[in-house]
Amino acid sequence: MKLVKLIANLGYGSRKDVTQLFRSGRITDAEGEVLYADDVVPYETIRVDDEPLDPPPGLTLMMNKPLGVTCSRKDPGRVVYDLLPPRYRVRSPALSTVGRLDRDTSGLLLFTDDGALLHRIISPKANVTKVYEATLAQDLRGDEGELFAGGTLLLEAETEPLAPAVLDVLGPRHARLGVTEGRYHQVRRMFAAAGNHVETLQRVSIGALALGELPPGEWRVLDADEVALIFAP
Repeated sequence: MKLVKLIANLGYGSRKDVTQLFRSGRITDAEGEVLYADDVVPYETIRVDDEPLDPPPGLTLMMNKPLGVTCSRKDPGRVVYDLLPPRYRVRSPALSTVGRLDRDTSGLLLFTDDGALLHRIISPKANVTKVYEATLAQDLRGDEGELFAGGTLLLEAETEPLAPAVLDVLGPRHARLGVTEGRYHQVRRMFAAAGNHVETLQRVSIGALALGELPPGEWRVLDADEVALIFAP
């Protein structure tokens, strides 16, 4: 792929814009030598305004989604893409969220431009466990673990029972719940079916990939080993 198209696909501008970057001498190699549009150089040596290029296609990243932000490209309020560099919105192939977290749920959110990887993660066949921590409005009754693990819980307005889910009680009104499905507001609706109400909700892991100490609103690129953790038991 020619350098002009490669850099344009990363969101640095239209091909015309990128051509102008070349003409202005703003695209160089790691030693500061000016590059030309027909040069063939290793990806990792290319610089724009002395900064390394953004990661190439095949990008997967994780974010600690804060509260009040929507998993959407267009919304009247703040969206998760506002927390990324502006050019990440216009990369080609497009960078998409892997599933969604609602506005009032925080925590681990994945993005990728790899369509096959996205579908593999969200496919029911993958059986990827998503773990959430919830604080509740009322004390747990004590039978929620059995209810959620039974594989017979039917949410309101649905006809297919939920797959078994694992509940860990962390306190009278604090629990961790692992689910393998991604139904609409599933965790909130599960606790509602048990006569309770979720006050705060955070996703803390996907597979064996944990949110860790990443601050709210921050993000980082995942390497291949970290992506593999998503599918680890």
